[in-house]
Amino acid sequence: MLIAYASKTGNTARFAARLALPLLRIESGLECLEEPAVLLTYTTGFGQVPPEVELFARANHPFIRGVAASGNRNWGRNFARAADRLTERYGWPVLLKFELAGLESDRRRFLDALEHLDPAVRI
Repeated sequence: MLIAYASKTGNTARFAARLALPLLRIESGLECLEEPAVLLTYTTGFGQVPPEVELFARANHPFIRGVAASGNRNWGRNFARAADRLTERYGWPVLLKFELAGLESDRRRFLDALEHLDPAVRI
């Protein structure tokens, strides 16, 4: 499955690169999906969805099957809240919230969640 991701500081990009799956980097938000994908985003401000991700999600929501977000636990209840906000808007399942670039255990949990989301995905 395609992983569409946005990264500001490189943390989400590093996490995405370790997945060994097809990737689409969201830069402007004008990128278009033509196949099912999972959205991987960072969280900005006080728990907001980045503007380019908002634009991308609005245009591509029929293709998105789930969302995961990175964040920093120092933000308390706003940790990786971009995933929660997108779920509230679009009803996608939150597959994972991870800190910064994530750990190996986060990568495994994400791949497990992806496999449960789409049994056709073999990892």
